Amino acid sequence: AFPYEETPDQLRAINDVKADLEQARPMDRLICGDVGFGKTEVALRGAFKAVTAGKQVAVLCPTTVLAAQHLTTFSERLAAYPIKIDVLSRFRSKQEQAKTVKGVRDGTVDIVIATHRLLSKDVVFKDLGLVIVDEEQRFGVAHKERLKQLRTSVDVLTLSATPIPRTLSMALSGLRDMSVIEDPPEGRTPVLTYVREYDDDLIRDAMLRELERDGQIYFVHNKVESIEHVATHLRKLVPDARICIGHGQMSEDELEHVMFAFYHHEYDILVCTTIIENGLDVPNVNTILVDNADHMGLSQLYQLRGRVGRSNRQAYAYLFYRRHKQLTEIAERRLAAMKEFSALGSGYKVAMRDLEIRGAGNLLGAEQHGAMVTVGFDLYCRLLAQAVQEAKGEEVTEDTLPAVDLPVTALIPGDYIPGEAERIYFYKRMSGVRSVPDIETLQAELEDRFGDPPRPVWEALAILRLRLRCKEAGIASVKGEGTNVMIRFAAHARLTSEAVKLLTFAFKGHKFTPDGVTVPLKGPKVMPQVEEMIGVLEQALAKKKPGTSGERNGGKGAANGSLGSTRAAQPTGTAR
Repeated sequence: AFPYEETPDQLRAINDVKADLEQARPMDRLICGDVGFGKTEVALRGAFKAVTAGKQVAVLCPTTVLAAQHLTTFSERLAAYPIKIDVLSRFRSKQEQAKTVKGVRDGTVDIVIATHRLLSKDVVFKDLGLVIVDEEQRFGVAHKERLKQLRTSVDVLTLSATPIPRTLSMALSGLRDMSVIEDPPEGRTPVLTYVREYDDDLIRDAMLRELERDGQIYFVHNKVESIEHVATHLRKLVPDARICIGHGQMSEDELEHVMFAFYHHEYDILVCTTIIENGLDVPNVNTILVDNADHMGLSQLYQLRGRVGRSNRQAYAYLFYRRHKQLTEIAERRLAAMKEFSALGSGYKVAMRDLEIRGAGNLLGAEQHGAMVTVGFDLYCRLLAQAVQEAKGEEVTEDTLPAVDLPVTALIPGDYIPGEAERIYFYKRMSGVRSVPDIETLQAELEDRFGDPPRPVWEALAILRLRLRCKEAGIASVKGEGTNVMIRFAAHARLTSEAVKLLTFAFKGHKFTPDGVTVPLKGPKVMPQVEEMIGVLEQALAKKKPGTSGERNGGKGAANGSLGSTRAAQPTGTAR
């Protein structure tokens, strides 16, 4: 009965949810998709599957307006089936609420759509099977844990365009599953976003442009005490426009009347608080102006912008901050991110940027962001991935290369790559190298973008090759100390008596230590000597049985051969 054609990502998400519902373990899946990209349809299919299996479904929404909209959607789509759907919010009378609570308890209500009222202690389900949390970023940890206490084996489906850092971090680290919907509906165009100082002339022009094409406008001012003054000021700017006011402190009847009238184009401009942030769908509104945008969070701004551009018309979003105001660094980064991520399907990227700006939070506590800055994002993710592997009973494998610490200059000079961000990017690429083709790709990119690398870069690449060889040979670390090189073997490496003979033949003046060998250097050129040592150890630690003198020479030749491949990467004429 879906009146539109599903996008490929939507179908994938629907199949993921259905597969999860059929598993023995409870579902905990996050559906991350832009506003208007069809997350509700995915939830509706999951709810239908749960109800037809004899279970009850709870849909939790952050606002009464969104709950009313979901009730309409679910009722229309499921009208042909014997499914009882009810709503629980402050818009219902006490008698109606009591009747719904009783229906939930005795099992006559199959799907209940509710606001925070659902989390009250008097709400008890007969056989709850699925909980759908819409606009997840609007709920705290305590709310979500209360939902899970309703029943320990309940399936949880979470919907959000911009999940909070804690939720996104859990999904990325494998603690919960995630489906991303990035395909836009047909005919949708990106919202043009402008970040400006507050300017009456610009506001008037933007409003008149929208009114000329018979469209409607949201003006968001998030202070109830001054919203009347703002509306009066706008009436002076655009005297011909029909202006109404909507905010959360209005009575149920007033707010419902205003929203209904605005939806049916009895008004041109709705001056409102962030009550419109979640779920409101008025296709004729294609301009939104946000006052004091620097006071709002990144996901909140993204959600507000998602209220426009829900038709095939070009939409505009204006984010204003006060004139001559010194913005905080975080506010600047938020507003810059809103300008940067204006393409369709950017919600996931916005959430990732939010995670970078604020940190991932406490996975087992109540903090939904922060607490990551002390170790850095990259290390935090690696530690978390290891902890998740251990919790799943999987073997934790350390995918790190052996340390090589030698007295050579190995770095990327500032005069070779001037930009600091780009240098850091290439250092990160180097730290992620795990094979010889990786090094060759990296070297080709450096030569292509910045020209022939200087000697310190060649040394850095040579050390990378050396570290790869050390890992293959079973060497834990190589360290230059004065006129000696200390080579430590990995725990799994073993030396046979024949291997000891090979080392004695190859290295004059060496000393064995409990976990390795110390070899004296014969001259100032460190790298060729160390590469030769590694070549010999590749023979010894591989437990290859040395035979005749000719075989031994072959072994050294093999070492020199691999050394030659390192040298071949250098520019001709560079002396070692």
